[in-house]
Amino acid sequence: MAAMEIEVLSKDYVKPLTPTPSHLRTYKFSLFDQLVPSAHIPIVVFYDRPTAFSTKEAMRRLKSSVSEALPDFYPFAGRIMDNLYIDCNDAGIYYVEAKVNCSVRELIGKPDIQLTRKLLPAEPDDSSSEGGTHIAMVQVNEFACGGIALAAYLSHKIIDGPTLVTLLKAWSHTARGHPQEVKPSFIRPTIFPQCDKLSPDYILGIWPSALKVGKCVTRRFVFSAEAVATIKARAASPSFVAHPTRIESVSAFIWKCCMRVTEAKEGSRKPSILSHVINLRGKANDESPIPEHTIGNLLWVMTARSDQEADRELQSLVGVLRAGFLGINIELFEQFAGENGASKMQECLDAMSKVYEDEETDYFGFSSLVNMGTYETDFGWGKPMWVSPGGIDGEIYQNLVFLIDTRKKGGIEAWTTLGEQDMALLEADQELLSLASLESSPLELM
Repeated sequence: MAAMEIEVLSKDYVKPLTPTPSHLRTYKFSLFDQLVPSAHIPIVVFYDRPTAFSTKEAMRRLKSSVSEALPDFYPFAGRIMDNLYIDCNDAGIYYVEAKVNCSVRELIGKPDIQLTRKLLPAEPDDSSSEGGTHIAMVQVNEFACGGIALAAYLSHKIIDGPTLVTLLKAWSHTARGHPQEVKPSFIRPTIFPQCDKLSPDYILGIWPSALKVGKCVTRRFVFSAEAVATIKARAASPSFVAHPTRIESVSAFIWKCCMRVTEAKEGSRKPSILSHVINLRGKANDESPIPEHTIGNLLWVMTARSDQEADRELQSLVGVLRAGFLGINIELFEQFAGENGASKMQECLDAMSKVYEDEETDYFGFSSLVNMGTYETDFGWGKPMWVSPGGIDGEIYQNLVFLIDTRKKGGIEAWTTLGEQDMALLEADQELLSLASLESSPLELM
């Protein structure tokens, strides 16, 4: 493929179709939002060329429908102030339209994380004019073939993975003329009230040993539906977990491979801790339900440990993971609510920090969008060809595995970030390569 060039055609702010009522002008972050570091998460969604109408019409529909969807997502058109609240001033989301000189199939036929990141919007030049931090920055890229890549940076202060999927579903339903199908709900500040005693960077201080400084590498390990089924069958055991999930099975398998990398590099085993981000929606009881489309951060972290002498076969590792998942229950969730929620949360975080204080332990963080419907965002001309999380870029990182569905049902992509030396060893792991393809084209799984 020739050098990819991107020409920015327009920069604009898309405002809600109807103004936000004055009584909703200030949106206070919940306790969960308050703890999340100020960062924007990337997402790039690729679509083939529309056939029912022109690409120009598709671009028009995207822009008009986001304006129609924004009244339901009114905080997203505002600005973050002091990391404590959103000024819902209808300033709008930053919206860029651009043209790319290659075809969408050329780009994703041989995926390159760095090229994919170039489709994301740059920070607006006038970011200080409205005051505060943008919540959503979008760039719609039109390829030479007529295909489209919808790329966005979204503030993690209010947008977690399930919120992202809710936004995409609502936006795509609006574009198809069905705005009533997905209605977001917002956490009442009284359920998880803020705590003045918790600093904005408190969460970063709980895992100092997990953070690394240096050159990291992100690779995609792609498991087909057949490979996932094979791993699930190997992971199942009447002694540990009879029916493991896809997430449990693939997570344990990758964890096992990563622990083998450490053993090869160090010449001996080390204790290893896996953390997994859990979606708390659905954990509440019937008296205090948290709806599926609740906006904001409703995430918690479970941990699982494997010591040097522990059994590290796949079945036993799945058993350790299942025990960790079961520990995130309704009772824990409910303790975070109300006036005493902050103190209980700080107590849990302090306990978690002790887990992450051992420099002789390996740490691996997992997160997932599996089973959340990322490939259901049809704007009127078909489902995505590929959904890319965008990868990690920076000199401060942690060992991280991000799981996401493939377009072909049942498959999983594992976006894995490790240090350069560790990644070189993982890429050569024969058990991993027997079940996963490295950087394979999404076109093979359509």
